[in-house]
Amino acid sequence: NPLAVMMPLQKPPDVVVIHRGRDEESTRGKVIKYKQINKIRSKFDVIISAAGGVDLKEARSAIFNGANIVVANIVHPADNWTGIKTTDDITQIANQFLETIS
Repeated sequence: NPLAVMMPLQKPPDVVVIHRGRDEESTRGKVIKYKQINKIRSKFDVIISAAGGVDLKEARSAIFNGANIVVANIVHPADNWTGIKTTDDITQIANQFLETIS
């Protein structure tokens, strides 16, 4: 819970990154709780980034909940990670991401 970590700080950070590690991407129940973004935003004036296995659907959710930055992976098709596959049309997918965050 990022808010629980931030509340006792005497000086809040300038940037908060909500991140799911690669080892957590394939673990059931390990999801980024985007509603935490709104909770952080209601208490702190910080830049918020969401990263780690973010796909187009999650990018929409992150932006909807107030994230300033969304980080997407470019991954090899044989990898078991979530992200844009190197064999995908990266330009088309990048444009979809840009439309999502605009």
